[in-house]
Amino acid sequence: MAKSTHLHRRRFVLQSVTGTLLLPSLASLATGAEASLSQRPTKDSKQSDPRRFVAVGNLLGFQQKHFFPQESGKAYEDTTLLKPLMANRDKFTVYRGLDHGLRGGHFAVHTFLSGVLHHESKNRHDGNMTLDQYLADKIGGNTRFPSLTVGSEGGIHGGCQMSWTRSGVRIPPITAPAELFDKLFKSDTPAQRARRARETQLQASILDSVLEEAKDLSQRINREDRNKLDEYFSSIRDVEKKIEIRKRWTKHPKPDAPFEKPANTNTVDDLPMLYELIALALQTDSTRVATLEIGGSFLPQNLGIERSYHSMSHHGNDKEVVANLITLETYQLEQFSKFLTRLSGMQTEYGSLLDSTAVLFGSGMGNGSSHTNSDLPIVLAGGGYESGEYKKVPTKGTQKIPLCNLFVDIAQRTGVQTESFGTSTGAFS
Repeated sequence: MAKSTHLHRRRFVLQSVTGTLLLPSLASLATGAEASLSQRPTKDSKQSDPRRFVAVGNLLGFQQKHFFPQESGKAYEDTTLLKPLMANRDKFTVYRGLDHGLRGGHFAVHTFLSGVLHHESKNRHDGNMTLDQYLADKIGGNTRFPSLTVGSEGGIHGGCQMSWTRSGVRIPPITAPAELFDKLFKSDTPAQRARRARETQLQASILDSVLEEAKDLSQRINREDRNKLDEYFSSIRDVEKKIEIRKRWTKHPKPDAPFEKPANTNTVDDLPMLYELIALALQTDSTRVATLEIGGSFLPQNLGIERSYHSMSHHGNDKEVVANLITLETYQLEQFSKFLTRLSGMQTEYGSLLDSTAVLFGSGMGNGSSHTNSDLPIVLAGGGYESGEYKKVPTKGTQKIPLCNLFVDIAQRTGVQTESFGTSTGAFS
């Protein structure tokens, strides 16, 4: 009994250290929150343009009747909500019928990039890890920021839930252009660099102690607990990677700022600048993975509509309310189209930045009025998806295709050797 009590206490201490020291470090390091940005200290061995990934999503979906065309193929008609994208028509593909087969309304929107509900992810090897973090883990090691998560902490159900780590930790977003600008272009003072170096050294020392404790504990537990501890070791390895990246970039300068630091206004008016800064982050190779969530702080009042975005989503087919929603959604798609144009105009040694960047646009909400998470709006641009097509896939039965199948294809085109992701049943073809 004494031995059992001692073991239990040691497990409790280990869990406590993990909760207070390890997991928070994983969340901040996964977003590069303690790092800074510049050109790579070492060049890739491959003589080709690096592959990149950007995902943009909103919380409340889009009006399906005004989003999806009727006819599939390349000759599909311009719908009200797709019209803003038509300047880039040959640079993207529209998909209908893809989703994760989940229910939960607002409480399932966070599955957009994972396909897995957070509360059901505990016993999965990769938890509810999102596609951006999966790719960042594979291709983010050569940039100062393995990934950038941009979004809002205001609004529905606790703010931005776009990105999640393998350990089930929600990654807090960069919330405004001024903050993002500083992360990309503001250099640390010598004193700040010294402080960060000390912090990194301390974290590495703590991590060594935690790892030693975990290895000792592994000799005293049963098979079931050892499986849990294996997941714990995986988290430790992730943190070790992030610490090494931080060390590597400590002394490397950031790129020169192309303009003065922008002021924060509101999410609606800030949206063009957030897109511009994400484009610059890709262009300077500060990161190769980024997400942007248009969340609860996107206020209709900033577009002259005196109503709540959330309450309007329960429109009940009221024509006036639907018209207001189309105004909001059209603005979002206009800014996305400008982002595609911007990436297309940024030239690299191997072509445009859009050519090497897969850009996903959509939502984890299918129908905001009925709060369904099926038949999600999906647009995929650049990075090998410049088909100019509208593709409809089976939505029922054995022929149904999970959205995660498309994520497998994105990962493969990004250079990641994998046959599965999330709830996939194969690669989309």
